[in-house]
Amino acid sequence: MARALKWLVLTTGMACVAIGLGRVALGNAAVPGIGAAGATVDSLGRFLGAAFAGYGLAWIWAARQSPIPANVVRRLAAVFLLGAAGRLLSLAVHGWPHGFQVGLLAIELAMPPLYFRLADADERAHSQVKIIKGAE
Repeated sequence: MARALKWLVLTTGMACVAIGLGRVALGNAAVPGIGAAGATVDSLGRFLGAAFAGYGLAWIWAARQSPIPANVVRRLAAVFLLGAAGRLLSLAVHGWPHGFQVGLLAIELAMPPLYFRLADADERAHSQVKIIKGAE
């Protein structure tokens, strides 16, 4: 479980950094279905891309800790879930977005519960190692 947590946290971080930097570099062209949304949406998207890259760096930082801090994983997962709530709100107000965005929503709804479940796996594994080493 601890190994799975580390892999998932690191992969999420790298994906968020890549997506964020892609948004900064490509602007509106990075978002399927956005079309010619104009300069205001492009500016907002590039700014939020930088913030998303920073969010990804927080995931990477967590993955590099030993043990991976459960409270940080839970908080980052909560932000992930908040993003899904935002998409659901948009869906309720404006209807179905581009299919790519629906796929992202599925990921954003599925991953946080997994993170909440695995959040303390690395801390548990480290505490068990300490108990075993202490018994020797």
